[in-house]
Amino acid sequence: MKLIVDSGSTKADWIAIDDHGKILFTTQTLGLNPEILEGDQIIARLEDRFDIQQSKKEATHLFFYGAGCGTDRMKISLTAVFQDYFPNAKIVVEEDTYAAVYATTPKDEKAIVCILGTGSNCSYFDGKELHQKVQSLGYIVMDDASGNVFGKELIRKYYFNKMPKDLAVEFEKEFNVEPDFIKNKLYKEENPNAYLATFAKFLIQHKETEFCQKIIRKGMKSFVKNYIQQYDNCKEVPVHFIGSIAYYLKDELQRTFDKYDLQLGNVLRRPIDGLISYHVANK
Repeated sequence: MKLIVDSGSTKADWIAIDDHGKILFTTQTLGLNPEILEGDQIIARLEDRFDIQQSKKEATHLFFYGAGCGTDRMKISLTAVFQDYFPNAKIVVEEDTYAAVYATTPKDEKAIVCILGTGSNCSYFDGKELHQKVQSLGYIVMDDASGNVFGKELIRKYYFNKMPKDLAVEFEKEFNVEPDFIKNKLYKEENPNAYLATFAKFLIQHKETEFCQKIIRKGMKSFVKNYIQQYDNCKEVPVHFIGSIAYYLKDELQRTFDKYDLQLGNVLRRPIDGLISYHVANK
């Protein structure tokens, strides 16, 4: 049994397949970002799912692609946690960008591959290896155009009285905007980045308004300038995207790309289905 996992900070999609690619089960856990969670917290999230718990000894391989796995230290740490939990499995831990590459990019094709979900990142794939120009420092100072950055911007606009009155009324209906509640979520509870990203759905729901369009345009422009344009050949190769922000704001992404003469490639909400084909072909 092979377990394939695509994990962000918010949630992790799990698929178990046999050697022929037949799906044995699918499930979902909360996100398993090792930059945010300790080992015992990760185990607790695994134990919360019966299918995963029952597969501890049956699993022969675990292919884990996750947010927060961009450094050797985090890969080693998470590999050790998984090896204890799945004692008979070969463990492979890679950063989530590899899942995006394998799901969006044809074999041996060169491309820039980006993630726009709860967080964001951007890499260049030369057909064999992944290269990054920007080392992420996480949601507090980076993650341009991500769900958590857009969410933070909406909260700021609301509290600085910069949100149009009609939208502010809708915002209050949809979210608990009490300052003590927000501060507790941001500074006392786990995964503040995932909490901030929950506000991004409001931006998507109201994306036709000029207020939201301005926020989106600013975020997309920042992402292009700070991430994509790091690569000298960015106008020569397709730029693929994975993630809910890219998926639901594809039209806005296309308009931004048109302005910068960039080629928008595949845009997928999540990579997990494409990973099945990849791992069956490369067993």
